[in-house]
Amino acid sequence: MPMPPWTDQTAPSLDDFARLARQAFDALPEPFRTAAGDVVIRIDDFADDETLASVGLGDPFDLTGLYHGVHIGEREGLGPAPEPSRVFLYRRPILDEWCERGDVGLAEIIAHVLIHEIGHHMGLDDNDIDAIEAED
Repeated sequence: MPMPPWTDQTAPSLDDFARLARQAFDALPEPFRTAAGDVVIRIDDFADDETLASVGLGDPFDLTGLYHGVHIGEREGLGPAPEPSRVFLYRRPILDEWCERGDVGLAEIIAHVLIHEIGHHMGLDDNDIDAIEAED
């Protein structure tokens, strides 16, 4: 009897997510990559309790990504931000969304969350980002 599908697979690791996020970043159009160039991308399993509280969430599965930093429109002059801007991607909530949706690939969801958070780095709010996505 053949082995059922998926029994030889493991969940994508933090390193797997980092690789997919890097591929998504590298696939961005050049002007977007240049504007986002100083952003540090970090992959964690979940947001910590302090982060969840700061965005008004109690369930760690409700947060797939987060931008932390001073967006480029609020920086003084043309110099760097006082601290590095970071995009956090949260592996377990992204995996949960991927499983629940079942209609899109994991790499596509990671790219979507990454692009959304880079949009915040560029000074866009959720409504701006939603409007841009609706145009596609």
